[in-house]
Amino acid sequence: MSGGIAARLYRGEAGVNVVGRRKVWFMVAGIAVVIAIAGMFLRGFTLGIEFEGGNQFSVPVSAGTLDEVEQAFGNAGVEVKTGQTVGDSQYIIKTELINDVARQTAIKDEVAEKFGINPTQISDSAVSTSWGGQVTDKAALSLAIFLAAVLAYLVFRFEWRMAAAAIASLLLDLVLTAGVYALVGFEVTPSTVIGFLTILGFALYDVVVVFDKVQENTKGITGSNNTTYSEAANLAVNQTLMRSINTGLVALLPVGGLLFIGAGLLGAGTLKDLGLVLFIGMGVAVYSSIFFATPVLAELKSREPRLRAHAQRVAGRRAALAKEQARAATVAVDSDGVPIGSGGAKAERPVNPELAGAAPRPGARPAARPGAGKRPRAGGRPGGGSGRR
Repeated sequence: MSGGIAARLYRGEAGVNVVGRRKVWFMVAGIAVVIAIAGMFLRGFTLGIEFEGGNQFSVPVSAGTLDEVEQAFGNAGVEVKTGQTVGDSQYIIKTELINDVARQTAIKDEVAEKFGINPTQISDSAVSTSWGGQVTDKAALSLAIFLAAVLAYLVFRFEWRMAAAAIASLLLDLVLTAGVYALVGFEVTPSTVIGFLTILGFALYDVVVVFDKVQENTKGITGSNNTTYSEAANLAVNQTLMRSINTGLVALLPVGGLLFIGAGLLGAGTLKDLGLVLFIGMGVAVYSSIFFATPVLAELKSREPRLRAHAQRVAGRRAALAKEQARAATVAVDSDGVPIGSGGAKAERPVNPELAGAAPRPGARPAARPGAGKRPRAGGRPGGGSGRR
């Protein structure tokens, strides 16, 4: 049974009612957006020192474990933001911003004395808040340029309703990914910004593939009264469903390896920021391209007077056909209640049981003999003779 379902999915014949249940998908997306926004406002983002300023210390791994190094910096009187392992040779400890050079030197001396290493083995660098502000401004500008270019391309390639649906899908990807990032508490770094721009490109590709099939299925649709726009769009989603799923899985597998194996098992902390935003963003993009972008497009198109009138004609034609089929299925009878055959001829009436030799009913008058009641011919004798001697 499962093989049959898979085969129908590949052929686009599964008949999954995506567009027809768009209110359900809109409700799911709305609940997810509310949770994401609540996470962003209530929990907030964990900004890296690139965005809020701070110091970064590099310590050799020979000093001890990462937890021990973080604790040593904390005991030195500095607030540790994050700590991560870079390769096999060093730890990166990010702390609050320290403007006093003398204090920076004192912190390095105290940590070096704790682990019995030379203070010169600990390097440090400061990142100001102005640099983080520049990164934020450039990221916002890049996002605005990208969305404007996407909008212009989709309007030129398709139409403004498809462009609006695609932009809504991209914004959904951004909001949900940002919400998950806030709820998980991963640090927001320049790698995160790069990941956001990457998932936008992936999500746009999948949406354009589906919309191209929608445009193909709905071309000249008002010329016949057999299918509505929503039904043709739903068919397009079914025809590209397995392609979208396969594309998403192929993209998510290496990203999942980057996140769970590289950052989780191997401890490559620099990969987790990029890995998480790509994994969540691409997963959301698969959902939005199937269950959000096309339903939004169908909702916008259903408000178009031309397609609304076409949908009414399709519904009227189907109602007339259903009435005709119901009339044809009704058994016709004549005025005496006798069924009429399929050819229009009346069925044979039942034969009188008394004439057929059946036993008369109790109390019934006997049937007349043949010829009884007939008057004899003129001049003839009873019995039917001719009267001649």
